[in-house]
Amino acid sequence: MRAAAGVAAVVAWAGLLGGLAGCTPDGGSPIEVQLPGKPRSPEEAIRITPDDNAKAVPADGPLSVSVPEGRLERVVVTKVEDAQEEQVPGAIAADGLSWSPDPEYGKLALAAKYTVDAVAVDGHDRRQARHTTFTTYVPEERFIGYFKPENRSTVGTGMIVSFRFNRSIENRAEVERAIRITAKPDVEVVGHWFGRERLDFRPREYWKPGTEVTIDMRLRDVEGARGSYGIQSKTVRFTVGRQQISTVDAAEHTMTVRRNGELLSTVPITAGAPKTTTYNGKMVVMELFDVTRMNGATVGFTSEDGKGEYDIPDVPHAMRLTGSGTFLHGNYWAHPDTFGSTNTSHGCVGLRDNKGGGSDTPAGWFFDRTLIGDIVEVVNSQDKTVAADNGLGGWNLSWVDWIAGSAIT
Repeated sequence: MRAAAGVAAVVAWAGLLGGLAGCTPDGGSPIEVQLPGKPRSPEEAIRITPDDNAKAVPADGPLSVSVPEGRLERVVVTKVEDAQEEQVPGAIAADGLSWSPDPEYGKLALAAKYTVDAVAVDGHDRRQARHTTFTTYVPEERFIGYFKPENRSTVGTGMIVSFRFNRSIENRAEVERAIRITAKPDVEVVGHWFGRERLDFRPREYWKPGTEVTIDMRLRDVEGARGSYGIQSKTVRFTVGRQQISTVDAAEHTMTVRRNGELLSTVPITAGAPKTTTYNGKMVVMELFDVTRMNGATVGFTSEDGKGEYDIPDVPHAMRLTGSGTFLHGNYWAHPDTFGSTNTSHGCVGLRDNKGGGSDTPAGWFFDRTLIGDIVEVVNSQDKTVAADNGLGGWNLSWVDWIAGSAIT
């Protein structure tokens, strides 16, 4: 479940299936044991145009979703990381084999990021899910910052404001000054650059519950690099909800969940096996998926034939903690005695669950009480501390080290 650090776009709409993840217990995928026939991979079962992570997509697309067999259950296409999130209207064909946008919708927005979330049932009645992203064309002389959290969202107290720019920023001080973040009650918020394309902001300590945060982006016509000017002038607001901090003790095989300082529950878990340990340190919930696919090939766990050591298309109650593939998720395939006693995963943290996701299981209970921006801290694992730029790991830097990464302090 371990790979190079990176940040995925946050998907705050948790009611739809999707995503690619990277960890399961040792012992292979339960799909091969429990389901007859050879299933198609999610890419074969659900075909999405544009391709995942496509860039410079023309405003007129094409944009389509199709399946070679079975039927599509749900398709949602959303313009994300913008001041006003917007869904692309469309419809599934009568035969269930394809989805297309409404002809009256018009063209896609330029310099925008879109997500596609699709759920289908194949010819063997197996549910498959795919989550893809693409960005539309940005004029050569312009740059844009894709950001999180979403406008008008309610987030946990560990939320870090993060910008990923589509072009290398040379005039970092000018760009940082053009992004002003204010809070009620007032708190100092400082930026930190990770290279030339990523800028994160956080206060010294976790946000106080109830804080109202405003992000004023005045990037339009700011010269980020020679001949490249900003395209954004907008205001985004979000609210900080209650504080929830969960501490995973990899040695004790438990997770304590505290809400506003009060103990809610102690939950048995399974963490990374001795050869594939879980990162230590503070992590922030970045994405929530009712169900997601976990494929070892996406994070470097491959067998001799080059295929993933595992490939499970229906991991329930998945909460992304790092860009490199660390999840806290439901686990229906391990024996119940595993939780609280043994570490068996490829680096994720597993909670007992039912196939399809049970609301009355430990995983379902925790998922229903989790916000994007909640803190999960792992201790007593035989691994290093998660990197500050892996996901929203900036809380692992001291305040002195954090402000040293600003271009204007």
